Amino acid sequence: MSASGLFNYWAVIVLMMIGFYTLIAKGNLVKKLIGLSVFQTSVFILYISMGKIEGGTAPILDPDVAYVYSNPLPHVLILTAIVVGVATLALGLSLVVRIKEAFGTIEEDELEELEELAQ
Repeated sequence: MSASGLFNYWAVIVLMMIGFYTLIAKGNLVKKLIGLSVFQTSVFILYISMGKIEGGTAPILDPDVAYVYSNPLPHVLILTAIVVGVATLALGLSLVVRIKEAFGTIEEDELEELEELAQ
């Protein structure tokens, strides 16, 4: 398989590393949520890429023609995962808003300092 045939997998690796780096390196809670979303999207692309068979068709049975069928299960599971991911992101953003209202900041370092001062 050529390098151009593996483009989806290279894109997955790049997106995964960008999301992981953003999640680890940034202190802003909104940036962390964006990094988590990018990481999650890379996993979606990985599963969708693996579920597609070259030359495959939808699994609609036709007794006259022998086809190669693509498995629809990964696509259905990813559709569900996208809905769960959007709901999780919305919950995370609402928690960030509440943290901002309660503490006046969304920077992780400043929140740790506030916690140390409170103890």
